[in-house]
Amino acid sequence: MSWFKSIIDQKKPIRLLKNILLNSTIPSALLFTGTDGIGKSTAALAFAMACNCEGGEAKPNNGQFADEYLPVADPCGCCRSCMKIQSGNHPDIIRVEPSGNFIKIRQIRDICNTLSLKPYEARLRIIIISDAQAMNPQAANALLKVLEEPPERTILILTSLQTFDLLPTIVSRCQNIRFSPIPREKIETFLIEKRGLNAEDAAIFSAMANGSIAKALSMTIKNSQPNWICLRDRVLNVIGLEQTDSLSLQPIIIFLLFAERLSKNKEIIQDLLEIIKTYLRDLIIYKYSPEKIVNKDLILKIQYISRKISVKSLLSQIEVIQTAQKDMKANTNLRLTLEIMMLRLAMVSP
Repeated sequence: MSWFKSIIDQKKPIRLLKNILLNSTIPSALLFTGTDGIGKSTAALAFAMACNCEGGEAKPNNGQFADEYLPVADPCGCCRSCMKIQSGNHPDIIRVEPSGNFIKIRQIRDICNTLSLKPYEARLRIIIISDAQAMNPQAANALLKVLEEPPERTILILTSLQTFDLLPTIVSRCQNIRFSPIPREKIETFLIEKRGLNAEDAAIFSAMANGSIAKALSMTIKNSQPNWICLRDRVLNVIGLEQTDSLSLQPIIIFLLFAERLSKNKEIIQDLLEIIKTYLRDLIIYKYSPEKIVNKDLILKIQYISRKISVKSLLSQIEVIQTAQKDMKANTNLRLTLEIMMLRLAMVSP
């Protein structure tokens, strides 16, 4: 099995990583950026395996490694080192993840204590800090000190949604490799060929996944919570987007109650907003290319409503939702943001 090739549709970042390995020009810190569920963590693990794979040939090296072996372009996956890393039992491949909502200074201090010691058995010790944007200010400053004086035979790999979620001084000390959202068509094909979904369901899940293969897979699991298609139908019904009349005709209490309910589902709130945006886009697309809509199981409803609502109104509604998403990423008050979003949606006329 090719560990890098198993990562779907990330040719450019994988090519960059392989060049780093082949040229033995491994920086002390790497930063993988991009949305969740597109292969960043898998790539970090594959990179750690490649740095320590015992299936490589002996070659002269530049002194960065502890013995005569250089990294391989793709780990074998079956040597002792690769097997340990895959199982999570390698003592020198250390993963740090948020504890609750944050990565705390205690976690970074634990890493610092580990780095004061030599690696137990790895040629290159790898520290993988997932969701680095979750570091609180104290943790970020503690990590910065490590990056300023990187230990020998140690590589730090940070994963984050985007560079501006991190301190500029941290970003400047890392080689940034950008992972792109996976095209909807690729996810759709994957779900059909590898998971046996029918074309209609694959189209719905790939659109809801918003470029994340991991999210698409989680949605397809039977008996998963929530049931995404049922949730989509319920959200569209409650928010009133299945009606042709102005939302302003609805009692305001309905919008405020819906905003309150949404605010209690922080884990899936961005997914819910993407579902709404996809539906609104379908209403626009149907006017021009009805065969290209995503929610094909709702085609009769979309056909009827699309004729009643103008493109201008639909674009305004999408813009309202995008503004709310941007505000949420800026850590504004969640419930207030959602209430404002709902009220603005109600003000858009058909």
